[in-house]
Amino acid sequence: MAKSDYCSIQIHSVPGIPLIHKGDDLCQLVLDAIKANKLILKDGSILVVAQKVISKAEDRFVNLKTIKPTALAIEYSLLTDKDPRLVELILQESKSVIRHRKGVLIVENNQGLIMANAGIDHSNVEQDSENDWVLLLPENPDRSASSIHQKLLAKTGCKIGVIINDSIGRAWRNGTIGTAIGVAGLSSILDLRGQDDLFGNQLRVSEEAIADELASAASLIQGQADEGLPVVLIEGYPINLREIPASELIRPEENDLFR
Repeated sequence: MAKSDYCSIQIHSVPGIPLIHKGDDLCQLVLDAIKANKLILKDGSILVVAQKVISKAEDRFVNLKTIKPTALAIEYSLLTDKDPRLVELILQESKSVIRHRKGVLIVENNQGLIMANAGIDHSNVEQDSENDWVLLLPENPDRSASSIHQKLLAKTGCKIGVIINDSIGRAWRNGTIGTAIGVAGLSSILDLRGQDDLFGNQLRVSEEAIADELASAASLIQGQADEGLPVVLIEGYPINLREIPASELIRPEENDLFR
């Protein structure tokens, strides 16, 4: 597929998604909002859904007041100046600690993502006087994306792509960027090796992280504060590619030159 074919992509916000709670039928809420905004879901549409609403629907809440930190968590809390209960939860959600310093704890989480605090977040989480809630990432984001994909297919008959995105920092650049952590119904990565460039030279190492690029584009509309736009509809990008989950975007540790 030539790059010129990608120039007509349209990105639509989907206002009207209510605050999500445990057990909510997220697919139906999305369909209701799409209809209310006079948008159309069809074959080839791509829905980008913020991780936070997925986690809320899947009841990934944890009350920090119920967490008892271990000695290791207390040790890391002193090194990072973080709440030892939060550190304990981060360690439970992680395979290993990658880097740490005051205010920063970078880990490889249980899904293989390298990120701060294992993706655990306080922001945009409803609180009350009796509890101290934080929200974990979905247990298996690719599985969550696949579940939404299958439910929407059953409800609409449309073969669509689904991306679950989250804001993740990068090792060599300031700021976070929208990143795909779950993918279904499309290829998360496009292998361009073997194709020719403009001058007929064969590409040898080029792979395009399609899902990350779409996730980042959607993130511009979703925002990071009080926008209340967790769902974005993308039209015009061809998804008739081999389905590859977001987990395939994670570089294997043996190929990681920086760890």
